[in-house]
Amino acid sequence: MTDEPPAGPPVGPPVGPASAGGPAGREPSRRPSRARTAELADRQAAACDRLGSPLYGALLRRVAEDVTAGGPCAEALAGYEDASDADAVPLRLLGGVHALVLTGRAPGLAEHYPSAGGSFDPLRPDAGWPAFRATVRDHLPWVRDWLTRPPQTNEVGRAVLLVTGLLRVLPAGLPVRLFELGASAGLNLLADRFRYTAGPFGHGPDDSPVVLRNAWQDAPPDWLRQAAAITPVLTFTERHGCDLRPIDPASPDGALALRAYVWPDQPGRTARLAGALALAAERPPEVRPIGAAAFLREVTVQPGALTVVWHSIMRQYVPADEWSDVEQELTRLAEASSAEAPFAYLAFEPLRSGTGAGSGGGAGHRFVLTVRAGADEPEVLAEAPPHGLPARPFEERPE
Repeated sequence: MTDEPPAGPPVGPPVGPASAGGPAGREPSRRPSRARTAELADRQAAACDRLGSPLYGALLRRVAEDVTAGGPCAEALAGYEDASDADAVPLRLLGGVHALVLTGRAPGLAEHYPSAGGSFDPLRPDAGWPAFRATVRDHLPWVRDWLTRPPQTNEVGRAVLLVTGLLRVLPAGLPVRLFELGASAGLNLLADRFRYTAGPFGHGPDDSPVVLRNAWQDAPPDWLRQAAAITPVLTFTERHGCDLRPIDPASPDGALALRAYVWPDQPGRTARLAGALALAAERPPEVRPIGAAAFLREVTVQPGALTVVWHSIMRQYVPADEWSDVEQELTRLAEASSAEAPFAYLAFEPLRSGTGAGSGGGAGHRFVLTVRAGADEPEVLAEAPPHGLPARPFEERPE
Protein backbone atom coordinates (compact mmCIF):
# COMPACT_ATOMS: atom_id res chain seq x y z
CA MET A 1 0.00 0.00 0.00
CA THR A 2 1.41 3.35 -0.97
CA ASP A 3 1.56 5.70 1.99
CA GLU A 4 3.21 8.81 0.59
CA PRO A 5 0.68 11.60 -0.17
CA PRO A 6 0.68 12.57 -3.85
CA ALA A 7 0.78 16.19 -4.93
CA GLY A 8 -2.90 16.46 -5.78
CA PRO A 9 -6.12 15.52 -3.97
CA PRO A 10 -6.91 11.85 -3.28
CA VAL A 11 -8.51 10.52 -6.44
CA GLY A 12 -8.43 6.75 -6.23
CA PRO A 13 -6.20 3.69 -6.00
CA PRO A 14 -2.74 3.56 -7.55
CA VAL A 15 -2.36 1.75 -10.82
CA GLY A 16 -0.13 -1.23 -11.40
CA PRO A 17 3.20 -1.36 -13.21
CA ALA A 18 3.79 0.39 -16.50
CA SER A 19 3.64 -1.33 -19.84
CA ALA A 20 4.12 -0.17 -23.39
CA GLY A 21 0.55 1.07 -23.54
CA GLY A 22 0.45 2.85 -20.19
CA PRO A 23 -0.09 1.97 -16.52
CA ALA A 24 -1.55 -1.47 -16.07
CA GLY A 25 -5.29 -1.75 -15.67
CA ARG A 26 -6.05 1.46 -17.58
CA GLU A 27 -6.94 1.77 -21.26
CA PRO A 28 -6.00 5.24 -22.55
CA SER A 29 -8.89 6.90 -24.34
CA ARG A 30 -6.54 9.14 -26.31
CA ARG A 31 -2.90 9.32 -27.31
CA PRO A 32 -1.11 10.19 -24.04
CA SER A 33 0.92 13.37 -23.91
CA ARG A 34 4.26 14.16 -22.31
CA ALA A 35 2.66 17.42 -21.18
CA ARG A 36 0.60 15.46 -18.66
CA THR A 37 3.73 13.87 -17.17
CA ALA A 38 5.48 17.24 -16.99
CA GLU A 39 2.43 18.71 -15.29
CA LEU A 40 2.51 15.96 -12.64
CA ALA A 41 6.20 16.61 -12.00
CA ASP A 42 5.62 20.36 -11.64
CA ARG A 43 2.75 19.78 -9.24
CA GLN A 44 4.80 17.38 -7.14
CA ALA A 45 7.66 19.91 -7.13
CA ALA A 46 5.37 22.45 -5.51
CA ALA A 47 4.27 19.86 -2.95
CA CYS A 48 7.88 19.03 -2.08
CA ASP A 49 8.65 22.73 -1.62
CA ARG A 50 5.63 23.08 0.65
CA LEU A 51 6.60 20.00 2.68
CA GLY A 52 10.20 21.06 3.25
CA SER A 53 12.25 19.41 0.50
CA PRO A 54 13.81 22.15 -1.64
CA LEU A 55 16.15 19.57 -3.22
CA TYR A 56 13.27 17.55 -4.62
CA GLY A 57 11.35 20.68 -5.56
CA ALA A 58 14.30 21.86 -7.66
CA LEU A 59 14.96 18.46 -9.24
CA LEU A 60 11.33 17.87 -10.19
CA ARG A 61 11.08 21.21 -11.97
CA ARG A 62 14.02 20.16 -14.10
CA VAL A 63 12.47 16.72 -14.60
CA ALA A 64 9.39 18.46 -16.01
CA GLU A 65 11.57 20.40 -18.45
CA ASP A 66 13.46 17.26 -19.44
CA VAL A 67 10.23 15.36 -20.08
CA THR A 68 8.96 18.16 -22.30
CA ALA A 69 12.25 18.18 -24.21
CA GLY A 70 12.22 14.40 -24.71
CA GLY A 71 15.29 13.78 -22.54
CA PRO A 72 16.19 10.75 -20.38
CA CYS A 73 13.39 11.44 -17.91
CA ALA A 74 10.86 11.28 -20.74
CA GLU A 75 12.28 7.91 -21.74
CA ALA A 76 12.17 6.69 -18.14
CA LEU A 77 8.54 7.77 -17.71
CA ALA A 78 7.30 6.57 -21.10
CA GLY A 79 4.08 4.64 -20.66
CA TYR A 80 3.02 6.63 -17.60
CA GLU A 81 1.71 9.65 -19.49
CA ASP A 82 -1.86 8.77 -18.55
CA ALA A 83 -1.12 8.39 -14.83
CA SER A 84 -3.00 10.35 -12.17
CA ASP A 85 -1.77 12.26 -9.14
CA ALA A 86 -2.59 9.26 -6.96
CA ASP A 87 -0.13 7.11 -8.91
CA ALA A 88 2.70 9.29 -7.51
CA VAL A 89 4.86 8.60 -10.57
CA PRO A 90 7.27 11.51 -9.93
CA LEU A 91 7.91 10.15 -6.41
CA ARG A 92 8.58 6.72 -7.89
CA LEU A 93 11.21 8.22 -10.20
CA LEU A 94 12.84 10.05 -7.30
CA GLY A 95 12.79 6.90 -5.17
CA GLY A 96 14.49 4.83 -7.84
CA VAL A 97 17.27 7.37 -8.26
CA HIS A 98 17.66 7.74 -4.48
CA ALA A 99 18.10 3.95 -4.21
CA LEU A 100 21.00 4.20 -6.67
CA VAL A 101 22.55 6.93 -4.53
CA LEU A 102 22.14 4.95 -1.31
CA THR A 103 23.76 1.85 -2.81
CA GLY A 104 26.78 3.76 -4.09
CA ARG A 105 25.94 3.54 -7.80
CA ALA A 106 25.55 7.28 -8.35
CA PRO A 107 28.58 8.86 -6.62
CA GLY A 108 28.33 12.11 -8.56
CA LEU A 109 24.76 12.65 -7.43
CA ALA A 110 25.54 11.54 -3.87
CA GLU A 111 27.55 14.75 -3.46
CA HIS A 112 24.21 16.63 -3.52
CA TYR A 113 22.20 14.23 -1.32
CA PRO A 114 22.46 14.82 2.46
CA SER A 115 21.21 11.26 3.07
CA ALA A 116 24.43 9.99 1.46
CA GLY A 117 26.77 12.45 3.12
CA GLY A 118 26.45 15.20 0.50
CA SER A 119 24.97 18.66 0.82
CA PHE A 120 22.30 20.78 -0.82
CA ASP A 121 23.08 24.44 -1.47
CA PRO A 122 19.87 26.50 -1.56
CA LEU A 123 21.77 29.22 -3.41
CA ARG A 124 22.53 26.72 -6.19
CA PRO A 125 19.38 24.58 -6.21
CA ASP A 126 20.06 23.13 -9.67
CA ALA A 127 23.63 22.05 -8.92
CA GLY A 128 22.68 18.38 -8.71
CA TRP A 129 20.56 18.32 -11.85
CA PRO A 130 23.29 17.29 -14.36
CA ALA A 131 24.22 14.32 -12.17
CA PHE A 132 20.55 13.39 -11.67
CA ARG A 133 19.88 13.45 -15.41
CA ALA A 134 23.01 11.40 -16.10
CA THR A 135 21.98 8.86 -13.45
CA VAL A 136 18.58 8.37 -15.07
CA ARG A 137 20.23 8.01 -18.49
CA ASP A 138 22.89 5.57 -17.33
CA HIS A 139 20.60 3.38 -15.21
CA LEU A 140 17.44 3.44 -17.29
CA PRO A 141 16.46 -0.25 -16.85
CA TRP A 142 16.82 0.07 -13.06
CA VAL A 143 14.74 3.24 -12.97
CA ARG A 144 12.06 1.74 -15.20
CA ASP A 145 11.81 -1.30 -12.95
CA TRP A 146 11.61 0.88 -9.84
CA LEU A 147 8.65 2.77 -11.30
CA THR A 148 6.53 -0.34 -10.71
CA ARG A 149 6.86 0.20 -6.93
CA PRO A 150 4.24 2.39 -5.22
CA PRO A 151 5.95 4.77 -2.74
CA GLN A 152 6.15 3.37 0.77
CA THR A 153 7.93 5.31 3.48
CA ASN A 154 6.01 3.79 6.40
CA GLU A 155 6.36 7.22 7.98
CA VAL A 156 6.90 6.77 11.73
CA GLY A 157 6.31 10.48 12.38
CA ARG A 158 2.60 9.75 12.00
CA ALA A 159 2.76 7.73 15.21
CA VAL A 160 2.52 11.07 17.04
CA LEU A 161 -1.07 11.40 15.87
CA LEU A 162 -1.98 7.75 16.32
CA VAL A 163 -0.62 7.56 19.88
CA THR A 164 -2.33 10.87 20.69
CA GLY A 165 -5.64 9.36 19.66
CA LEU A 166 -4.89 6.18 21.57
CA LEU A 167 -4.22 8.07 24.79
CA ARG A 168 -7.51 9.92 24.29
CA VAL A 169 -9.59 6.73 24.33
CA LEU A 170 -7.52 4.25 26.35
CA PRO A 171 -9.19 3.26 29.64
CA ALA A 172 -6.70 3.47 32.51
CA GLY A 173 -4.84 0.25 33.12
CA LEU A 174 -5.94 -1.61 29.99
CA PRO A 175 -3.49 -3.11 27.48
CA VAL A 176 -3.92 -2.64 23.73
CA ARG A 177 -4.62 -5.11 20.93
CA LEU A 178 -3.52 -3.24 17.80
CA PHE A 179 -4.66 -3.86 14.22
CA GLU A 180 -3.33 -1.59 11.44
CA LEU A 181 -4.73 -1.21 7.92
CA GLY A 182 -2.27 -0.49 5.11
CA ALA A 183 0.60 -1.15 7.50
CA SER A 184 3.40 -1.23 4.87
CA ALA A 185 6.41 -2.57 6.81
CA GLY A 186 4.56 -2.49 10.13
CA LEU A 187 6.82 0.09 11.74
CA ASN A 188 3.95 1.99 13.36
CA LEU A 189 2.88 -1.24 15.02
CA LEU A 190 5.90 -0.51 17.23
CA ALA A 191 4.59 2.93 18.28
CA ASP A 192 4.60 2.01 21.97
CA ARG A 193 8.39 1.73 21.72
CA PHE A 194 8.90 5.26 20.38
CA ARG A 195 9.74 8.33 22.48
CA TYR A 196 7.59 11.46 22.01
CA THR A 197 8.80 14.88 23.21
CA ALA A 198 7.63 18.49 23.05
CA GLY A 199 9.54 20.86 25.32
CA PRO A 200 9.35 19.40 28.86
CA PHE A 201 6.67 16.90 27.78
CA GLY A 202 7.79 13.35 27.19
CA HIS A 203 6.14 9.98 26.72
CA GLY A 204 7.49 6.54 25.91
CA PRO A 205 10.76 4.74 26.67
CA ASP A 206 13.67 7.06 27.44
CA ASP A 207 16.12 4.79 25.64
CA SER A 208 14.14 4.36 22.40
CA PRO A 209 16.14 4.69 19.17
CA VAL A 210 13.12 6.50 17.71
CA VAL A 211 12.70 9.97 19.22
CA LEU A 212 9.89 12.08 17.79
CA ARG A 213 11.11 15.51 18.88
CA ASN A 214 8.95 18.62 18.73
CA ALA A 215 5.94 16.37 18.38
CA TRP A 216 3.59 19.31 18.97
CA GLN A 217 3.74 22.74 17.36
CA ASP A 218 3.16 24.33 20.76
CA ALA A 219 2.68 22.70 24.13
CA PRO A 220 0.58 19.52 24.01
CA PRO A 221 -3.02 20.05 25.12
CA ASP A 222 -3.72 19.65 28.83
CA TRP A 223 -5.80 16.51 28.36
CA LEU A 224 -2.90 14.80 26.55
CA ARG A 225 -0.44 15.63 29.33
CA GLN A 226 -2.90 14.26 31.87
CA ALA A 227 -3.52 11.08 29.86
CA ALA A 228 0.22 10.55 29.39
CA ALA A 229 0.75 10.92 33.13
CA ILE A 230 -1.92 8.31 33.83
CA THR A 231 -0.44 5.94 31.22
CA PRO A 232 3.29 6.69 31.03
CA VAL A 233 3.95 3.37 29.29
CA LEU A 234 1.70 1.79 26.69
CA THR A 235 1.32 -1.99 26.70
CA PHE A 236 0.60 -3.65 23.35
CA THR A 237 -0.27 -7.30 23.89
CA GLU A 238 -0.99 -7.92 20.18
CA ARG A 239 0.19 -6.19 16.98
CA HIS A 240 -1.20 -7.18 13.59
CA GLY A 241 -1.12 -5.40 10.26
CA CYS A 242 -2.32 -5.92 6.73
CA ASP A 243 -1.10 -4.58 3.40
CA LEU A 244 -1.56 -5.70 -0.18
CA ARG A 245 2.18 -5.25 -0.73
CA PRO A 246 3.89 -5.57 2.65
CA ILE A 247 7.56 -4.76 2.97
CA ASP A 248 9.91 -6.86 5.07
CA PRO A 249 11.89 -4.23 7.02
CA ALA A 250 14.46 -6.84 8.05
CA SER A 251 15.42 -7.64 4.44
CA PRO A 252 18.04 -5.57 2.58
CA ASP A 253 15.63 -4.92 -0.30
CA GLY A 254 12.82 -3.92 2.04
CA ALA A 255 15.00 -1.58 4.07
CA LEU A 256 16.37 0.00 0.87
CA ALA A 257 12.86 0.62 -0.46
CA LEU A 258 11.84 2.38 2.75
CA ARG A 259 15.03 4.47 2.89
CA ALA A 260 14.84 5.38 -0.80
CA TYR A 261 11.37 6.87 -0.47
CA VAL A 262 12.39 9.20 2.38
CA TRP A 263 13.32 12.58 0.92
CA PRO A 264 17.12 12.91 1.14
CA ASP A 265 17.26 16.48 2.49
CA GLN A 266 15.08 15.67 5.52
CA PRO A 267 17.54 14.21 8.06
CA GLY A 268 14.98 13.99 10.87
CA ARG A 269 12.87 11.55 8.87
CA THR A 270 15.97 9.58 7.91
CA ALA A 271 17.01 9.25 11.56
CA ARG A 272 13.52 8.22 12.70
CA LEU A 273 13.36 5.53 10.03
CA ALA A 274 16.80 4.19 10.97
CA GLY A 275 15.70 3.88 14.59
CA ALA A 276 12.46 2.13 13.63
CA LEU A 277 14.35 -0.32 11.42
CA ALA A 278 16.59 -1.13 14.38
CA LEU A 279 13.53 -1.88 16.51
CA ALA A 280 11.97 -3.99 13.75
CA ALA A 281 15.17 -6.02 13.46
CA GLU A 282 14.81 -7.05 17.11
CA ARG A 283 11.22 -8.25 16.72
CA PRO A 284 9.78 -7.96 13.20
CA PRO A 285 6.11 -6.91 13.20
CA GLU A 286 3.54 -9.15 11.55
CA VAL A 287 1.99 -7.72 8.35
CA ARG A 288 -0.21 -10.04 6.30
CA PRO A 289 -0.61 -9.67 2.51
CA ILE A 290 -4.38 -9.29 2.62
CA GLY A 291 -6.97 -6.60 1.92
CA ALA A 292 -8.33 -4.40 4.69
CA ALA A 293 -11.88 -5.78 4.69
CA ALA A 294 -10.80 -9.42 4.75
CA PHE A 295 -8.33 -8.61 7.53
CA LEU A 296 -11.00 -6.97 9.68
CA ARG A 297 -13.45 -9.86 9.29
CA GLU A 298 -11.16 -11.90 11.55
CA VAL A 299 -10.97 -9.24 14.29
CA THR A 300 -13.17 -9.43 17.38
CA VAL A 301 -13.22 -7.46 20.63
CA GLN A 302 -11.95 -9.21 23.74
CA PRO A 303 -12.52 -8.58 27.45
CA GLY A 304 -9.71 -7.00 29.40
CA ALA A 305 -8.09 -5.09 26.53
CA LEU A 306 -8.78 -2.17 24.20
CA THR A 307 -9.05 -3.43 20.62
CA VAL A 308 -7.76 -0.70 18.30
CA VAL A 309 -7.94 -0.38 14.52
CA TRP A 310 -5.86 2.44 13.08
CA HIS A 311 -4.46 3.63 9.77
CA SER A 312 -2.65 6.65 8.35
CA ILE A 313 -2.81 8.10 4.83
CA MET A 314 -4.00 4.94 3.12
CA ARG A 315 -7.76 5.49 2.77
CA GLN A 316 -7.44 7.22 -0.62
CA TYR A 317 -5.89 4.14 -2.18
CA VAL A 318 -8.67 1.70 -1.27
CA PRO A 319 -11.43 1.20 -3.88
CA ALA A 320 -14.82 2.53 -2.82
CA ASP A 321 -16.53 -0.86 -2.79
CA GLU A 322 -13.88 -2.38 -0.54
CA TRP A 323 -13.98 0.63 1.77
CA SER A 324 -17.72 0.12 2.14
CA ASP A 325 -16.94 -3.40 3.39
CA VAL A 326 -14.30 -1.96 5.75
CA GLU A 327 -16.86 0.42 7.22
CA GLN A 328 -19.28 -2.46 7.79
CA GLU A 329 -16.61 -4.31 9.75
CA LEU A 330 -15.78 -1.21 11.77
CA THR A 331 -19.46 -0.79 12.58
CA ARG A 332 -19.64 -4.43 13.68
CA LEU A 333 -16.71 -3.93 16.05
CA ALA A 334 -18.15 -0.68 17.40
CA GLU A 335 -21.51 -2.30 18.11
CA ALA A 336 -19.76 -5.17 19.90
CA SER A 337 -17.80 -2.74 22.10
CA SER A 338 -18.55 -2.65 25.82
CA ALA A 339 -16.96 -1.44 29.04
CA GLU A 340 -15.44 -4.90 29.51
CA ALA A 341 -14.31 -5.27 25.87
CA PRO A 342 -13.86 -1.76 24.43
CA PHE A 343 -13.05 -0.87 20.84
CA ALA A 344 -11.56 2.28 19.24
CA TYR A 345 -10.93 3.41 15.69
CA LEU A 346 -8.21 5.98 14.86
CA ALA A 347 -7.42 7.48 11.46
CA PHE A 348 -4.89 10.09 10.33
CA GLU A 349 -6.07 11.00 6.84
CA PRO A 350 -6.70 13.95 4.51
CA LEU A 351 -9.55 16.16 5.60
CA ARG A 352 -12.53 15.55 3.37
CA SER A 353 -15.05 18.25 2.53
CA GLY A 354 -18.75 18.06 3.08
CA THR A 355 -18.91 16.35 6.46
CA GLY A 356 -15.78 17.36 8.35
CA ALA A 357 -13.35 14.46 8.27
CA GLY A 358 -15.94 12.04 6.93
CA SER A 359 -16.42 11.14 3.30
CA GLY A 360 -16.35 13.36 0.28
CA GLY A 361 -13.85 15.12 -1.93
CA GLY A 362 -10.49 16.49 -0.96
CA ALA A 363 -10.27 19.65 1.12
CA GLY A 364 -6.93 21.19 0.40
CA HIS A 365 -3.84 19.89 2.11
CA ARG A 366 -5.05 19.37 5.69
CA PHE A 367 -4.44 16.01 7.36
CA VAL A 368 -6.41 15.26 10.50
CA LEU A 369 -6.68 12.71 13.29
CA THR A 370 -10.18 11.31 13.76
CA VAL A 371 -10.98 9.26 16.86
CA ARG A 372 -14.00 7.12 17.61
CA ALA A 373 -14.47 5.20 20.86
CA GLY A 374 -16.93 2.34 20.53
CA ALA A 375 -20.14 3.50 18.89
CA ASP A 376 -19.66 7.13 19.94
CA GLU A 377 -19.65 9.93 17.38
CA PRO A 378 -16.21 10.47 15.80
CA GLU A 379 -14.11 13.38 17.05
CA VAL A 380 -11.63 15.29 14.88
CA LEU A 381 -8.90 15.76 17.41
CA ALA A 382 -5.72 17.11 15.82
CA GLU A 383 -4.02 17.95 12.54
CA ALA A 384 -0.47 17.79 11.24
CA PRO A 385 1.57 17.81 8.04
CA PRO A 386 1.35 14.50 6.14
CA HIS A 387 4.66 13.26 7.58
CA GLY A 388 3.23 13.72 11.08
CA LEU A 389 5.27 16.46 12.77
CA PRO A 390 4.39 18.75 14.39
CA ALA A 391 0.84 18.09 15.54
CA ARG A 392 -1.56 20.78 16.72
CA PRO A 393 -5.16 20.79 17.98
CA PHE A 394 -7.73 20.73 15.19
CA GLU A 395 -9.54 23.98 14.46
CA GLU A 396 -12.59 24.40 12.27
CA ARG A 397 -12.01 26.96 9.55
CA PRO A 398 -13.42 27.72 6.10
CA GLU A 399 -11.77 25.70 3.36
